[in-house]
Amino acid sequence: MASEFYQLSVNTPQGKPVALDTYKGKLVLIVNTATQCGLTPQFAGLEKLYQQYKDQGFVILGFPCNQFGGQEPLKNEEMESVCQLNHGVTFPLFEKIAVNGPEAHPVFKYLKSKLGGLFGSRIKWNFTKFLVNKEGKPVKRWGPIVKPEAIEPYIQKLLSE
Repeated sequence: MASEFYQLSVNTPQGKPVALDTYKGKLVLIVNTATQCGLTPQFAGLEKLYQQYKDQGFVILGFPCNQFGGQEPLKNEEMESVCQLNHGVTFPLFEKIAVNGPEAHPVFKYLKSKLGGLFGSRIKWNFTKFLVNKEGKPVKRWGPIVKPEAIEPYIQKLLSE
């Protein structure tokens, strides 16, 4: 039976739908991002991980969110440009979404239902990270302050399985 994760779909910043089964067989790190957050420097660490492991079947999917202190005020296309130009981001970014509340995107509803956090399933802030294995099963969740380099051992282990 196919993972529920692969039945979900997301939109690019330009509004083009992308089915998550596009990433079937890959190790996926999902991150809710913001361009004007104190944690925005994490983009550099995320990009480093992406560059180091993308050829081994690893991908990062970034989802901008403006639910935390208005730290993602940019429109979708602007946000994508800022991430590319100011932070060197080359991993896929998607349209701005909600991660909490009744308007939460189905991807985040699904991830939170499978991996609750310290404060229940609610996402506390920008740069919460979810690792989804090659079979589409969410396996680990990290809070916003966990730096990307701390995730590397998990990536190495799951890529070698």
